[in-house]
Amino acid sequence: MDAASYVTLSRQSGLMREMRIVANNIANAATTGYRQEGLIFSEFVESAPDQSSLSMSQARVRNTSMAQGALTQTNGTFDFAIEGDGFFMVETEAGERLTRAGSFSSNADGDLVTMNGQRVLDAGGAPVFVPPGVAGISVAADGTLSADGQLLGQIGLFQPIDPLGMVREDGVMFRADAGVDPAENATVLQGFVEGSNVNPILQVSRMIEIQRAYEMGQSFLETEDQRIRNAVKTLIK
Repeated sequence: MDAASYVTLSRQSGLMREMRIVANNIANAATTGYRQEGLIFSEFVESAPDQSSLSMSQARVRNTSMAQGALTQTNGTFDFAIEGDGFFMVETEAGERLTRAGSFSSNADGDLVTMNGQRVLDAGGAPVFVPPGVAGISVAADGTLSADGQLLGQIGLFQPIDPLGMVREDGVMFRADAGVDPAENATVLQGFVEGSNVNPILQVSRMIEIQRAYEMGQSFLETEDQRIRNAVKTLIK
């Protein structure tokens, strides 16, 4: 296989990865707290003495859009949305994870939990506790939780130290290996949830572009294969 075919195959592989990512974005266009994902293409150049260089593309770095999603009013007591930069912290079996999905509830033990039963953590990293039977629950802009005027705690708002280093897990969960800091430019809205920040129209348009680019590459590979076959037949005559 010649250099041109190797270069085209590397491009085709990256396009396939991006197609899967775009399809996943479209599938989660209505998922609460979902963050749109993209793929970064990079160039790898290999050279050797007395030989021409070979440039190949790679698409292995994923990036996540931090744009604000649309806020939808639900009037739910335990529905919270973050306005600005910041994340909720939840406790999972694999450790602490960040999320923007703020559709919570109170379990039988009085813990504030996600839809999957994962406990929401306060500013100090401890589970947020809501005593059963309390009424008039309200949340201030800084996450301070109170009931009937009595302070219960403060929902934690965190910001990853290295936003580009976050690892996506389970759709709306992120792992921040570099650690987190308190979010300074974030406020909490009670009775709202933040929707996905995916723009379905733009994503469908991108999917069409990827498909056309892939088909063009496939056509080139087929033409190149036929050219090589013809050359071989000419040489053996």
